[in-house]
Amino acid sequence: MLNVMSVLFLTAVSACSSPVVGPSPGTGAKESHLLRLDWSTLIPLWLRHRKLGLQAKGQNFMLEDSIFWIFGGSIHYFRVPKEYWRDRLLKMKACGLNTLTTYVPWNLHEPERGKFDFSGNLDLEAFVLLAAEIGLWVILRPGPYICSEVDLGGLPSWLLQDSGMKLRTTYKGFTEAVDLYFDHLMSRVVPLQYKHGGPVIAVQVENEYGSYNKDPAYMPYIKKALEDRGIIELLLTSDNKDGLQKGVVHGVLATINLQSQQELQLLSTFLFSVQGIQPKMVMEYWTGWFDSWGGPHNILDSSEVLETVSAIIDSGSSINLYMFHGGTNFGFINGAMHFHEYKSDVTSYDYDAVLTEAGDYTAKYSKLRDFFGSVSGIPLPPPPDLLPKMSYEPVTPSYYLSLWDALKYMEEPIKSEKPINMENLPVNNGNGQAFGYILYETTISSSGILSGLVCDRGQVFVNSVSIGFLDYQTMKIIIPRIQGYTVLRILVENRGRVNYGNNIDNQRKGLIGNLYLDNSPLKNFRIYSLDMKKSFFQRFDMDKWSTVPEAPAFPAFFLGGLSVGLSPADTFLKLEVCRTPFFSGSHLSGIQ
Repeated sequence: MLNVMSVLFLTAVSACSSPVVGPSPGTGAKESHLLRLDWSTLIPLWLRHRKLGLQAKGQNFMLEDSIFWIFGGSIHYFRVPKEYWRDRLLKMKACGLNTLTTYVPWNLHEPERGKFDFSGNLDLEAFVLLAAEIGLWVILRPGPYICSEVDLGGLPSWLLQDSGMKLRTTYKGFTEAVDLYFDHLMSRVVPLQYKHGGPVIAVQVENEYGSYNKDPAYMPYIKKALEDRGIIELLLTSDNKDGLQKGVVHGVLATINLQSQQELQLLSTFLFSVQGIQPKMVMEYWTGWFDSWGGPHNILDSSEVLETVSAIIDSGSSINLYMFHGGTNFGFINGAMHFHEYKSDVTSYDYDAVLTEAGDYTAKYSKLRDFFGSVSGIPLPPPPDLLPKMSYEPVTPSYYLSLWDALKYMEEPIKSEKPINMENLPVNNGNGQAFGYILYETTISSSGILSGLVCDRGQVFVNSVSIGFLDYQTMKIIIPRIQGYTVLRILVENRGRVNYGNNIDNQRKGLIGNLYLDNSPLKNFRIYSLDMKKSFFQRFDMDKWSTVPEAPAFPAFFLGGLSVGLSPADTFLKLEVCRTPFFSGSHLSGIQ
């Protein structure tokens, strides 16, 4: 029998001289609670009685009574299939690194208020225990804001239901939500700490707050929130050069994020001026960069990476490679940037990192493995073999369902006098809509100039005929001459909420405020939530689909089968641009 993958598309919306102390190995044959593991027989004698943990003493990090260098790398568990966590972590260990760092995405773990998900690809505890089993220490970066090029910097979109919300401040509506989230998250994290026998040696306090800096009471609040819930390991902050001066918190070790050697002097001089003689740490050395839709693929030469990493270590600083392995922005979790213009991040988070998006080795890996191997002075484990891959035949969609035909199979539309933004829709048990598309319908009886604020991109239809787009650059469109009462439709795509910058409070999606025709507000809307979840597509039984016509009407869903045979292997889906009308959407809506 052949395994068949169903592919669904929504189209027509947007075209060292000191010794290195290695980590203690743990075990994790089962994803059981940490206390079930017998660590005492697996760790060296000098670490049998854990008391001091990672400390900042003078210019050195100390683990118990020994000097410790952090050679770290970032892998985000939520960007890698759980089945491949071990492969990626073994490759990290084989590169000569001793510490894993990872963010914790609040928006994925609490998709609804008070409803938490730490299963499957979101099983943080299993990921951390696996790192311990492989022999890696862990630095945890729990936020609540993480940036990380994910939607809203990892903050849940339901926070924006509050029209007065002030994210990343001590605004009551925000801190109450953080407190409830931290109550749950830290109950999972506390047993994983070093002093409790786990691999977590340090915890970061928020992320790059110096670049935001809207509330001087906020970072002390986050520090206390962590400590009050049992975080007892070394606390760190992390800032780029622009935010370093304003990101320092009393009693927390400051670290820096950078990519060039020129910034190393800033690391030394500024950190000394604000915290005296303390261990130096580059929390994020950027091994590459993320990509935006429509832009080039960012790359950083492997020789330059090696040269900068060597200079960082030679300067006496510990280091974390961001990213060691980037992975994938699965589904719609990608973020965006919006300074002079809005730029949405792509689905890939390859990042031109040390490992590719598929987990393959790069020239950076080979050079850094040689370097860290020479620095550590101990034999490194052999790199794991590459995983098998397969190139499959092209997928040609066989079945078709027009969006307009699909509407009758959906739940009753939401009726509202005025447009409602995505976050405030009465769906998802009152938590609004986080991702996907939203369709607005109303009736008009005359032509004119249509205007309004659309976030991020709205395709305008008169009945079922497309007449253009509204977005950040185009905020007006002419409605042509019509006869009698006519259905006006706007299909809005959420292309990703901004993950960095000062405008995160204004990331509501859909139609924002009134929609005007010749300066008169339109009323009486029917609103469809197209969240593109699996449950959304389960409404469309096979008998609702038809074969693809010669001239399909857009927008539409298309269904195609990919035959993978009896021995499936890794592959990826590439949507060729301008080769076929089937693949004109900026988002792949789902693979089942």
